[in-house]
Order: sequence, then structure tokens, then C-alpha cells
Amino acid sequence: MERIIQSAAVNVEILSSYGDLPLPSYQTAGSAGFDFFAAVESPVTIEPGDRALIPTGLKFAVPAGTELQIRPRSGLAAKNGVTVANAPGTVDSDYRGEIKIILVNLGKEPFTVERGMRVAQGVIAPYLRADFEVVSALDETERGAGGFGHTGLKR
Repeated sequence: MERIIQSAAVNVEILSSYGDLPLPSYQTAGSAGFDFFAAVESPVTIEPGDRALIPTGLKFAVPAGTELQIRPRSGLAAKNGVTVANAPGTVDSDYRGEIKIILVNLGKEPFTVERGMRVAQGVIAPYLRADFEVVSALDETERGAGGFGHTGLKR
């Protein structure tokens, strides 16, 4: 059995639009993310190249010092070309509105979001805040200023 490193209490408010949908849950003992379900009143079709804001019917009180990351579901991306437009999306600890998922259809066919469909994953993750300090030069590293693709293609 996998050992959970850390957990946190997260308060969730369920809106009336959520209705009889199941509560968010982790699908396996080793899952880092829990599923968000579409709380749409009627099906929403996303044409290729378009995006849609999908309501979840949930509000979260994310603990201070953490963020709720909204991530794509790999199955939707692999099978349909549907992903989260701003992946990963960040929900800050002081936000109290409904969580909505920005889905984009990168596929070649229209994609229809039905009520109760698993549309994204949520991950509660700690973060650090930066104390910015201006310096005259940065320390040297082996990589230096090498950017995108500077190490070439690995086979």
C-alpha cells in the first residue's frame, strides 16, 4: 500500500447545479489528482479550435500556502484532442468562486461535454513565494543562457 506523504482538509461548497454528481475523489491510492465532473445543465459542444468554460458546481477553500492546480485528463487529450486551455490553471487560496474549467478542442472533430463527464483533474500543491532581490549578475551554471532545444534532439 502506498503511503500518503501529506494531506490537508479542504472545505468544499456544493452549488445547486451540482445536483446528484459524485463528490470529487481520487480514483486510485496513488492518484495525485482528483476528478472534476461537468455540472453543465445541457450538453456543450466544442468545435475544433474552440474552447468552452465548463462549470463544476463546486467552490473550494484552498488552504493557505497551497494552490489548486487544474490539469487536463490524459484520456480526453489522447482520444479526443481535448485539454485544459491554461494548463495547469491555478486557483489561489483566497478565491471563493465556482471552479470552472476552460476546455479547448485541439482535435479534428466536435467534442460534446455531457453532464457528469470527468473533464479535468485537481491537484492541491504547496508553493513558495519569492522574495525578489536585484543583483548585478547571476551565478554561472554549466547550461548558462542555453534555451529551447539548445541540447539538440535526443534519440
